[in-house]
Amino acid sequence: MKVRVTETYEDMSDAALALIMDQIRIKPDAVLGLAAGSTPLLLYKKMGEAARDKTIDFSRIRTFNLDEYIGLAPDNPQSYHYFMKKQLFDALGLPPEHTMMPDGMADDIAAECARYGAMIEAAGGIDLLVLGIGSNTHIGFNEPGPAFVPETHVVELSDATRQANSRFFKSVDDTPRWAVSMGIRDIMFAKNILLLASGAGKTEALWKAVCGDITPMAPASILQLHRNVLVLADKAAAARLQRNESEAD
Repeated sequence: MKVRVTETYEDMSDAALALIMDQIRIKPDAVLGLAAGSTPLLLYKKMGEAARDKTIDFSRIRTFNLDEYIGLAPDNPQSYHYFMKKQLFDALGLPPEHTMMPDGMADDIAAECARYGAMIEAAGGIDLLVLGIGSNTHIGFNEPGPAFVPETHVVELSDATRQANSRFFKSVDDTPRWAVSMGIRDIMFAKNILLLASGAGKTEALWKAVCGDITPMAPASILQLHRNVLVLADKAAAARLQRNESEAD
């Protein structure tokens, strides 16, 4: 696991964009894994600008999103389908068949989980997976718990996650309690992982992910076992990591 600390959130987003463009230059039909949420917002804006300016051709990439709420239709403004379409896919001009996401409205959610995992496998796995990290160390919607769940699965969201995400809803009571999430196995089978962390609210979670014990109670800690993870963090998120380095010196 490599850690690169940037001065600002914008610097972090620029560095992430450069890495994604390098991946696409190497493999124009790359399979990207993508996170929703506030951390990658500026990255997605910059990807849209790069597409508009023809800095790089995104037309052949395929994407798999990490998760989706159960019970929210794709045209619901709070769904991750809607978020990704508005924040990224429209700007890149990607056709729907290139942008895969779990269906939170499926009649048979268990079958949907199996279908989604099979799609990732059929695509040859993910070339570059962009992850955020929750304040409780979740990745995707893999919440702290007694065991790592390997396959795409249904998750009951923790109170901490629902509280954090309630800013996108009228209240925490309106925030969905259930979601579909890519499992730890598909995350760990990604060839390259880019973990983004920004802001003081992620300081402790990032420290646990990088320096803490590997435990399902801190899901992001499993990334310590991956062969090719780059952590991009702004100075606020990396404050404890840098403090530990200073003390070691």
